[in-house]
Amino acid sequence: DKGEKMLKTWYSFLLCWLSMQLEANPGLKVRITQKGLDYGRRIGMELLKQAVLKETFPSWSGQESFSVVKVNYVISRLRINAVDFPETSASFIPGTGISLSVAHASATISADWRMNTWLLKDQGGITVSISGLFIAVIFKVSRDSTGRLSMLLHNCQLSIGSVKVKLNGGSSWIYSFLSGFLEKPIHTKLDENLCLNIKYKIQMMDAQLRKHKVLSQIDAFAQIDYSLVSSPAVFKSHINLDLKGTVYPVGNHTDPPFVPAPFALPNQGDSMLNLGVSSYFLKSASLAYYRAGAFNITISKELATTFNLNTTLFKDFVPEIALSYMTACPVLLKLMATSPPAVSLNADKCMLQITGCVEVFAVLPNSTTQYIFTGNLTASTRVNLTVTGQKLIISLLLKRLQLFLLHSTLGFCEEISVVENFLSNALQSAVIPVINDKLGKGFPLLNLAHTTLTGPVIKMNKGHLVISTDVHYK
Repeated sequence: DKGEKMLKTWYSFLLCWLSMQLEANPGLKVRITQKGLDYGRRIGMELLKQAVLKETFPSWSGQESFSVVKVNYVISRLRINAVDFPETSASFIPGTGISLSVAHASATISADWRMNTWLLKDQGGITVSISGLFIAVIFKVSRDSTGRLSMLLHNCQLSIGSVKVKLNGGSSWIYSFLSGFLEKPIHTKLDENLCLNIKYKIQMMDAQLRKHKVLSQIDAFAQIDYSLVSSPAVFKSHINLDLKGTVYPVGNHTDPPFVPAPFALPNQGDSMLNLGVSSYFLKSASLAYYRAGAFNITISKELATTFNLNTTLFKDFVPEIALSYMTACPVLLKLMATSPPAVSLNADKCMLQITGCVEVFAVLPNSTTQYIFTGNLTASTRVNLTVTGQKLIISLLLKRLQLFLLHSTLGFCEEISVVENFLSNALQSAVIPVINDKLGKGFPLLNLAHTTLTGPVIKMNKGHLVISTDVHYK
Protein backbone atom coordinates (compact mmCIF):
# COMPACT_ATOMS: atom_id res chain seq x y z
CA ASP A 1 0.00 0.00 0.00
CA LYS A 2 0.93 3.70 -0.14
CA GLY A 3 2.06 3.82 3.48
CA GLU A 4 4.40 0.86 3.06
CA LYS A 5 5.89 2.32 -0.15
CA MET A 6 6.44 5.65 1.58
CA LEU A 7 8.12 3.89 4.52
CA LYS A 8 10.45 2.02 2.14
CA THR A 9 11.27 5.27 0.34
CA TRP A 10 12.18 7.03 3.59
CA TYR A 11 14.15 3.98 4.73
CA SER A 12 16.19 4.00 1.49
CA PHE A 13 16.75 7.74 1.83
CA LEU A 14 17.94 7.30 5.43
CA LEU A 15 20.41 4.55 4.43
CA CYS A 16 21.74 6.73 1.61
CA TRP A 17 22.14 9.69 3.95
CA LEU A 18 23.92 7.58 6.57
CA SER A 19 26.34 6.17 4.00
CA MET A 20 27.16 9.71 2.86
CA GLN A 21 27.87 10.74 6.45
CA LEU A 22 30.16 7.75 7.02
CA GLU A 23 32.21 8.52 3.88
CA ALA A 24 33.78 11.81 4.99
CA ASN A 25 35.58 13.87 2.37
CA PRO A 26 39.35 14.14 2.87
CA GLY A 27 41.32 17.34 3.37
CA LEU A 28 44.41 15.72 1.85
CA LYS A 29 44.82 13.04 -0.80
CA VAL A 30 47.88 10.92 -1.57
CA ARG A 31 48.10 8.90 -4.78
CA ILE A 32 50.91 6.40 -5.39
CA THR A 33 51.26 5.61 -9.08
CA GLN A 34 52.81 2.57 -10.77
CA LYS A 35 55.97 4.63 -11.24
CA GLY A 36 56.07 5.25 -7.49
CA LEU A 37 55.38 1.59 -6.74
CA ASP A 38 58.24 0.51 -9.04
CA TYR A 39 60.63 2.90 -7.30
CA GLY A 40 59.49 1.61 -3.92
CA ARG A 41 60.03 -1.96 -5.13
CA ARG A 42 63.61 -1.22 -6.20
CA ILE A 43 64.44 0.49 -2.91
CA GLY A 44 62.58 -2.17 -0.93
CA MET A 45 64.44 -5.06 -2.56
CA GLU A 46 67.79 -3.39 -1.89
CA LEU A 47 66.84 -2.86 1.76
CA LEU A 48 65.61 -6.48 1.89
CA LYS A 49 69.00 -7.71 0.65
CA GLN A 50 70.77 -5.76 3.37
CA ALA A 51 68.36 -7.05 6.03
CA VAL A 52 68.62 -10.68 4.88
CA LEU A 53 72.41 -10.62 5.05
CA LYS A 54 72.15 -9.49 8.68
CA GLU A 55 69.44 -12.00 9.57
CA THR A 56 70.11 -14.64 12.24
CA PHE A 57 68.42 -18.03 12.23
CA PRO A 58 67.78 -20.58 14.98
CA SER A 59 69.48 -23.97 14.98
CA TRP A 60 67.45 -26.96 13.88
CA SER A 61 67.88 -30.69 14.14
CA GLY A 62 66.53 -33.82 12.56
CA GLN A 63 66.95 -37.53 11.97
CA GLU A 64 67.47 -39.47 8.76
CA SER A 65 67.77 -43.22 8.15
CA PHE A 66 70.46 -44.78 6.00
CA SER A 67 69.76 -48.49 5.64
CA VAL A 68 69.53 -49.67 9.26
CA VAL A 69 71.50 -46.70 10.63
CA LYS A 70 69.69 -43.71 12.12
CA VAL A 71 71.60 -40.44 11.85
CA ASN A 72 70.85 -37.54 14.19
CA TYR A 73 72.07 -34.19 12.96
CA VAL A 74 72.09 -30.54 14.10
CA ILE A 75 72.44 -27.54 11.79
CA SER A 76 73.57 -24.39 13.65
CA ARG A 77 74.95 -20.86 13.06
CA LEU A 78 72.99 -20.42 9.84
CA ARG A 79 73.91 -17.24 7.96
CA ILE A 80 73.15 -15.97 4.46
CA ASN A 81 76.34 -15.04 2.62
CA ALA A 82 74.85 -13.90 -0.70
CA VAL A 83 71.42 -13.30 -2.18
CA ASP A 84 70.28 -12.21 -5.63
CA PHE A 85 66.86 -11.05 -6.88
CA PRO A 86 67.38 -10.73 -10.67
CA GLU A 87 63.69 -10.42 -11.58
CA THR A 88 61.19 -8.56 -9.41
CA SER A 89 57.86 -6.95 -10.18
CA ALA A 90 55.12 -5.14 -8.29
CA SER A 91 51.57 -4.29 -9.26
CA PHE A 92 48.31 -3.06 -7.79
CA ILE A 93 45.52 -5.57 -7.21
CA PRO A 94 42.24 -3.61 -7.55
CA GLY A 95 40.12 -3.75 -4.42
CA THR A 96 42.78 -5.65 -2.47
CA GLY A 97 46.29 -4.24 -2.26
CA ILE A 98 49.72 -4.82 -3.75
CA SER A 99 51.33 -7.84 -5.42
CA LEU A 100 55.09 -8.41 -5.23
CA SER A 101 56.85 -11.24 -7.04
CA VAL A 102 60.46 -12.42 -7.17
CA ALA A 103 61.62 -14.87 -9.87
CA HIS A 104 64.88 -16.79 -10.41
CA ALA A 105 66.19 -15.72 -7.02
CA SER A 106 69.21 -17.43 -5.54
CA ALA A 107 70.99 -17.53 -2.21
CA THR A 108 74.07 -19.03 -0.62
CA ILE A 109 73.82 -20.11 3.01
CA SER A 110 76.58 -21.35 5.27
CA ALA A 111 76.21 -23.19 8.57
CA ASP A 112 77.84 -25.67 10.93
CA TRP A 113 76.74 -29.30 11.03
CA ARG A 114 77.10 -31.96 13.66
CA MET A 115 75.97 -35.58 13.43
CA ASN A 116 76.09 -38.69 15.51
CA THR A 117 75.07 -42.31 15.24
CA TRP A 118 75.67 -45.27 17.47
CA LEU A 119 78.80 -45.86 15.38
CA LEU A 120 80.42 -42.41 15.16
CA LYS A 121 80.25 -38.67 15.69
CA ASP A 122 81.45 -35.97 13.29
CA GLN A 123 81.09 -32.28 12.52
CA GLY A 124 82.09 -29.62 10.00
CA GLY A 125 80.81 -26.80 7.80
CA ILE A 126 78.04 -26.77 5.23
CA THR A 127 77.29 -24.57 2.20
CA VAL A 128 73.76 -24.57 0.81
CA SER A 129 73.11 -23.16 -2.68
CA ILE A 130 69.48 -22.35 -3.47
CA SER A 131 68.47 -21.46 -7.02
CA GLY A 132 65.31 -21.01 -9.08
CA LEU A 133 63.42 -19.52 -6.14
CA PHE A 134 60.02 -17.98 -7.01
CA ILE A 135 57.89 -16.08 -4.48
CA ALA A 136 54.62 -14.23 -5.17
CA VAL A 137 53.06 -12.28 -2.30
CA ILE A 138 49.88 -10.22 -2.11
CA PHE A 139 49.53 -7.64 0.67
CA LYS A 140 46.03 -6.56 1.64
CA VAL A 141 45.83 -2.90 2.72
CA SER A 142 43.03 -1.39 4.76
CA ARG A 143 42.19 1.18 7.43
CA ASP A 144 42.04 0.15 11.07
CA SER A 145 39.63 1.53 13.68
CA THR A 146 42.08 4.29 14.67
CA GLY A 147 42.47 5.63 11.13
CA ARG A 148 45.89 4.08 10.58
CA LEU A 149 47.03 2.08 7.57
CA SER A 150 46.89 -1.68 8.14
CA MET A 151 48.72 -4.38 6.14
CA LEU A 152 48.11 -8.13 6.14
CA LEU A 153 49.39 -11.09 4.10
CA HIS A 154 46.58 -12.00 1.70
CA ASN A 155 48.35 -14.74 -0.28
CA CYS A 156 51.81 -16.30 -0.59
CA GLN A 157 53.01 -18.70 -3.29
CA LEU A 158 56.43 -20.32 -3.28
CA SER A 159 58.46 -22.71 -5.40
CA ILE A 160 62.12 -23.71 -5.16
CA GLY A 161 64.06 -24.92 -8.19
CA SER A 162 66.94 -26.73 -6.49
CA VAL A 163 68.84 -27.03 -3.23
CA LYS A 164 72.46 -28.17 -3.38
CA VAL A 165 74.45 -29.05 -0.27
CA LYS A 166 78.22 -29.10 0.02
CA LEU A 167 79.87 -30.35 3.21
CA ASN A 168 83.28 -29.27 4.48
CA GLY A 169 85.36 -30.86 7.22
CA GLY A 170 84.71 -34.12 8.95
CA SER A 171 85.32 -37.58 7.47
CA SER A 172 85.23 -37.55 3.68
CA TRP A 173 83.10 -40.69 3.27
CA ILE A 174 80.33 -38.98 5.22
CA TYR A 175 80.11 -36.05 2.75
CA SER A 176 78.07 -37.80 0.08
CA PHE A 177 76.02 -39.60 2.73
CA LEU A 178 74.90 -36.45 4.52
CA SER A 179 74.73 -34.20 1.44
CA GLY A 180 72.06 -36.29 -0.23
CA PHE A 181 70.02 -36.62 2.94
CA LEU A 182 70.25 -32.96 3.96
CA GLU A 183 68.99 -31.54 0.65
CA LYS A 184 65.50 -32.93 1.21
CA PRO A 185 64.95 -31.63 4.78
CA ILE A 186 66.43 -28.22 3.88
CA HIS A 187 64.10 -28.01 0.86
CA THR A 188 61.17 -29.01 3.08
CA LYS A 189 62.18 -26.55 5.78
CA LEU A 190 62.26 -23.69 3.27
CA ASP A 191 58.88 -24.74 1.82
CA GLU A 192 57.34 -24.77 5.30
CA ASN A 193 58.89 -21.61 6.71
CA LEU A 194 59.49 -19.00 4.00
CA CYS A 195 55.84 -17.92 3.69
CA LEU A 196 55.44 -18.16 7.48
CA ASN A 197 58.48 -15.92 7.90
CA ILE A 198 57.06 -13.44 5.35
CA LYS A 199 53.75 -13.43 7.24
CA TYR A 200 55.58 -12.75 10.49
CA LYS A 201 57.55 -9.87 8.93
CA ILE A 202 54.34 -8.33 7.55
CA GLN A 203 52.73 -8.63 10.98
CA MET A 204 55.72 -6.77 12.41
CA MET A 205 55.30 -4.06 9.75
CA ASP A 206 51.61 -3.82 10.59
CA ALA A 207 52.45 -3.47 14.29
CA GLN A 208 54.80 -0.60 13.41
CA LEU A 209 52.07 1.05 11.32
CA ARG A 210 49.74 0.87 14.34
CA LYS A 211 52.30 2.83 16.34
CA HIS A 212 52.61 5.48 13.63
CA LYS A 213 51.54 8.90 14.84
CA VAL A 214 48.57 10.23 12.90
CA LEU A 215 48.87 13.60 14.67
CA SER A 216 51.97 15.49 13.54
CA GLN A 217 53.34 18.57 15.26
CA ILE A 218 53.95 21.50 12.90
CA ASP A 219 55.29 24.02 15.40
CA ALA A 220 54.37 25.51 18.79
CA PHE A 221 50.97 26.58 17.42
CA ALA A 222 49.48 23.75 15.38
CA GLN A 223 49.19 20.01 14.62
CA ILE A 224 47.94 18.08 11.57
CA ASP A 225 45.66 15.04 11.69
CA TYR A 226 46.82 12.52 9.05
CA SER A 227 44.37 9.74 9.93
CA LEU A 228 42.69 7.89 7.07
CA VAL A 229 39.00 8.76 6.60
CA SER A 230 38.41 5.60 4.56
CA SER A 231 40.20 2.44 3.49
CA PRO A 232 42.76 2.84 0.70
CA ALA A 233 41.18 2.66 -2.75
CA VAL A 234 43.26 0.36 -4.95
CA PHE A 235 43.01 0.55 -8.74
CA LYS A 236 45.01 -1.09 -11.53
CA SER A 237 47.25 1.97 -12.06
CA HIS A 238 47.40 3.52 -8.58
CA ILE A 239 46.35 3.53 -4.94
CA ASN A 240 44.55 6.47 -3.27
CA LEU A 241 44.90 7.37 0.40
CA ASP A 242 42.30 9.83 1.72
CA LEU A 243 43.54 11.64 4.83
CA LYS A 244 41.58 13.82 7.22
CA GLY A 245 43.99 16.73 6.73
CA THR A 246 42.68 18.92 9.55
CA VAL A 247 45.00 21.41 11.22
CA TYR A 248 44.29 21.96 14.94
CA PRO A 249 45.69 24.35 17.52
CA VAL A 250 47.98 22.42 19.87
CA GLY A 251 45.87 20.87 22.63
CA ASN A 252 42.51 21.80 21.07
CA HIS A 253 41.10 19.20 18.68
CA THR A 254 37.71 20.81 18.09
CA ASP A 255 36.76 20.31 14.44
CA PRO A 256 36.32 23.46 12.32
CA PRO A 257 32.75 24.70 11.69
CA PHE A 258 33.12 23.71 8.00
CA VAL A 259 33.72 20.46 6.14
CA PRO A 260 35.89 19.48 3.15
CA ALA A 261 34.38 19.67 -0.31
CA PRO A 262 34.98 16.68 -2.60
CA PHE A 263 37.81 16.98 -5.11
CA ALA A 264 39.60 14.63 -7.49
CA LEU A 265 43.23 14.08 -8.49
CA PRO A 266 44.19 14.09 -12.18
CA ASN A 267 44.65 10.80 -13.99
CA GLN A 268 48.35 11.05 -14.78
CA GLY A 269 51.08 8.56 -13.99
CA ASP A 270 54.24 10.40 -15.01
CA SER A 271 55.02 11.25 -11.36
CA MET A 272 55.58 8.84 -8.48
CA LEU A 273 53.21 10.70 -6.18
CA ASN A 274 50.28 13.06 -6.58
CA LEU A 275 49.40 15.01 -3.44
CA GLY A 276 46.07 16.81 -3.28
CA VAL A 277 45.71 19.72 -0.84
CA SER A 278 42.19 21.08 -0.45
CA SER A 279 41.21 24.61 0.52
CA TYR A 280 39.75 22.95 3.65
CA PHE A 281 43.29 22.09 4.77
CA LEU A 282 44.41 25.70 4.28
CA LYS A 283 41.26 27.09 5.93
CA SER A 284 41.64 24.80 8.94
CA ALA A 285 45.28 25.94 9.19
CA SER A 286 44.16 29.58 9.12
CA LEU A 287 41.57 28.90 11.83
CA ALA A 288 44.05 26.93 13.96
CA TYR A 289 46.69 29.66 13.86
CA TYR A 290 44.01 32.27 14.58
CA ARG A 291 42.77 30.31 17.62
CA ALA A 292 46.36 29.86 18.79
CA GLY A 293 46.96 33.63 18.57
CA ALA A 294 49.66 33.36 15.91
CA PHE A 295 48.24 36.34 14.02
CA ASN A 296 48.52 38.60 17.07
CA ILE A 297 51.84 40.34 16.60
CA THR A 298 53.66 43.05 18.47
CA ILE A 299 56.52 44.85 16.77
CA SER A 300 58.62 45.65 19.82
CA LYS A 301 61.11 48.47 20.30
CA GLU A 302 63.93 46.06 19.37
CA LEU A 303 62.19 44.91 16.17
CA ALA A 304 61.24 48.50 15.31
CA THR A 305 64.92 49.44 15.58
CA THR A 306 65.94 46.43 13.48
CA PHE A 307 63.46 47.31 10.71
CA ASN A 308 64.13 51.07 11.11
CA LEU A 309 60.54 51.87 12.04
CA ASN A 310 60.54 55.28 13.72
CA THR A 311 58.57 58.51 13.80
CA THR A 312 60.71 60.16 11.10
CA LEU A 313 59.07 57.84 8.61
CA PHE A 314 55.84 59.76 9.18
CA LYS A 315 57.23 62.96 7.66
CA ASP A 316 56.40 61.66 4.18
CA PHE A 317 53.02 60.31 5.23
CA VAL A 318 51.68 62.26 8.23
CA PRO A 319 53.84 65.33 8.93
CA GLU A 320 51.84 66.09 12.11
CA ILE A 321 53.29 62.99 13.76
CA ALA A 322 56.87 63.69 12.67
CA LEU A 323 56.63 67.27 13.96
CA SER A 324 55.34 66.06 17.33
CA TYR A 325 58.58 64.13 17.93
CA MET A 326 61.69 66.26 17.58
CA THR A 327 63.82 63.20 18.27
CA ALA A 328 63.22 60.08 16.17
CA CYS A 329 61.40 57.54 18.34
CA PRO A 330 60.88 53.85 17.56
CA VAL A 331 57.31 53.04 16.51
CA LEU A 332 55.62 50.14 18.29
CA LEU A 333 52.83 48.24 16.46
CA LYS A 334 50.27 45.97 18.05
CA LEU A 335 48.25 43.94 15.56
CA MET A 336 45.45 41.52 16.40
CA ALA A 337 43.38 39.47 13.97
CA THR A 338 39.68 39.89 14.76
CA SER A 339 38.55 36.88 12.72
CA PRO A 340 40.21 33.88 11.06
CA PRO A 341 42.01 34.99 7.88
CA ALA A 342 39.94 34.09 4.81
CA VAL A 343 41.55 31.73 2.28
CA SER A 344 40.58 31.65 -1.39
CA LEU A 345 42.14 29.15 -3.77
CA ASN A 346 41.59 29.59 -7.50
CA ALA A 347 43.08 28.28 -10.72
CA ASP A 348 45.83 30.88 -10.87
CA LYS A 349 46.42 32.12 -7.33
CA CYS A 350 45.88 31.66 -3.62
CA MET A 351 44.90 34.67 -1.51
CA LEU A 352 44.74 35.24 2.24
CA GLN A 353 42.72 38.17 3.58
CA ILE A 354 43.52 39.24 7.13
CA THR A 355 41.02 41.37 9.05
CA GLY A 356 42.14 42.90 12.31
CA CYS A 357 42.93 45.99 14.31
CA VAL A 358 46.17 47.90 14.84
CA GLU A 359 47.43 50.17 17.60
CA VAL A 360 50.42 52.42 16.99
CA PHE A 361 52.62 53.84 19.75
CA ALA A 362 55.79 55.86 19.92
CA VAL A 363 58.49 54.65 22.32
CA LEU A 364 59.82 57.76 24.08
CA PRO A 365 63.44 58.24 25.20
CA ASN A 366 62.45 57.38 28.78
CA SER A 367 61.11 53.99 27.46
CA THR A 368 57.47 54.90 28.09
CA THR A 369 55.01 54.58 25.22
CA GLN A 370 52.79 57.27 23.78
CA TYR A 371 49.64 56.30 21.93
CA ILE A 372 49.33 57.67 18.37
CA PHE A 373 46.33 56.02 16.68
CA THR A 374 44.07 52.97 16.42
CA GLY A 375 42.43 51.54 13.32
CA ASN A 376 40.76 48.52 11.78
CA LEU A 377 42.48 47.07 8.75
CA THR A 378 41.95 44.57 5.98
CA ALA A 379 45.13 43.24 4.38
CA SER A 380 44.97 41.21 1.17
CA THR A 381 48.03 39.01 0.74
CA ARG A 382 49.08 36.66 -2.02
CA VAL A 383 50.11 33.22 -0.83
CA ASN A 384 53.27 31.83 -2.41
CA LEU A 385 53.58 28.05 -2.16
CA THR A 386 56.76 26.02 -2.53
CA VAL A 387 57.79 22.48 -1.56
CA THR A 388 61.02 21.79 0.30
CA GLY A 389 61.92 18.34 1.59
CA GLN A 390 58.53 16.88 2.51
CA LYS A 391 57.00 20.22 3.53
CA LEU A 392 54.68 22.75 1.94
CA ILE A 393 56.21 26.17 2.60
CA ILE A 394 53.85 29.14 2.72
CA SER A 395 54.90 32.78 2.48
CA LEU A 396 52.77 35.93 2.21
CA LEU A 397 53.16 38.97 -0.01
CA LEU A 398 51.09 42.07 0.82
CA LYS A 399 49.03 43.18 -2.19
CA ARG A 400 46.58 45.71 -0.75
CA LEU A 401 45.81 47.36 2.55
CA GLN A 402 42.64 49.12 3.62
CA LEU A 403 42.53 51.08 6.88
CA PHE A 404 39.57 52.41 8.83
CA LEU A 405 40.91 54.91 11.33
CA LEU A 406 39.07 54.75 14.65
CA HIS A 407 40.92 57.22 16.84
CA SER A 408 43.96 59.49 16.78
CA THR A 409 45.51 61.79 19.36
CA LEU A 410 46.86 64.10 16.66
CA GLY A 411 43.67 64.78 14.72
CA PHE A 412 44.54 63.47 11.26
CA CYS A 413 41.53 61.22 10.79
CA GLU A 414 40.79 62.71 7.37
CA GLU A 415 44.18 61.68 6.05
CA ILE A 416 43.44 57.96 5.76
CA SER A 417 45.37 57.35 2.56
CA VAL A 418 48.66 58.68 3.89
CA VAL A 419 48.31 56.63 7.07
CA GLU A 420 47.58 53.57 4.90
CA ASN A 421 50.80 54.23 3.03
CA PHE A 422 52.77 54.31 6.27
CA LEU A 423 51.08 51.19 7.60
CA SER A 424 51.55 49.35 4.30
CA ASN A 425 55.25 50.16 4.47
CA ALA A 426 55.40 48.97 8.10
CA LEU A 427 53.58 45.73 7.31
CA GLN A 428 55.79 44.91 4.32
CA SER A 429 59.04 45.72 6.12
CA ALA A 430 58.31 44.35 9.61
CA VAL A 431 55.03 42.47 10.12
CA ILE A 432 54.88 40.20 7.05
CA PRO A 433 58.49 38.99 7.61
CA VAL A 434 57.53 38.02 11.18
CA ILE A 435 54.49 36.07 9.93
CA ASN A 436 56.56 34.42 7.18
CA ASP A 437 59.14 33.43 9.76
CA LYS A 438 56.40 31.63 11.71
CA LEU A 439 55.12 29.95 8.54
CA GLY A 440 58.64 29.15 7.35
CA LYS A 441 58.79 25.84 9.23
CA GLY A 442 56.31 24.52 6.68
CA PHE A 443 53.44 22.04 6.75
CA PRO A 444 54.62 18.40 6.60
CA LEU A 445 52.91 16.68 3.67
CA LEU A 446 54.35 13.22 4.33
CA ASN A 447 56.23 11.48 7.09
CA LEU A 448 58.60 9.17 5.22
CA ALA A 449 61.99 8.55 6.81
CA HIS A 450 65.11 9.36 4.74
CA THR A 451 62.95 10.56 1.84
CA THR A 452 62.74 13.87 -0.01
CA LEU A 453 60.38 15.05 -2.74
CA THR A 454 62.20 15.75 -6.02
CA GLY A 455 61.05 17.98 -8.89
CA PRO A 456 57.70 18.90 -7.32
CA VAL A 457 55.26 20.80 -9.55
CA ILE A 458 52.36 22.69 -7.97
CA LYS A 459 49.18 23.22 -9.98
CA MET A 460 46.45 25.36 -8.45
CA ASN A 461 42.80 24.61 -9.13
CA LYS A 462 39.60 26.08 -7.81
CA GLY A 463 39.23 24.71 -4.29
CA HIS A 464 42.38 22.58 -4.25
CA LEU A 465 45.95 22.29 -5.46
CA VAL A 466 47.87 19.27 -6.74
CA ILE A 467 51.56 18.58 -6.13
CA SER A 468 53.02 16.11 -8.64
CA THR A 469 56.41 14.86 -7.56
CA ASP A 470 58.96 12.07 -7.60
CA VAL A 471 60.68 10.88 -4.42
CA HIS A 472 64.30 10.12 -3.55
CA TYR A 473 65.36 7.74 -0.82
CA LYS A 474 68.77 8.41 0.74
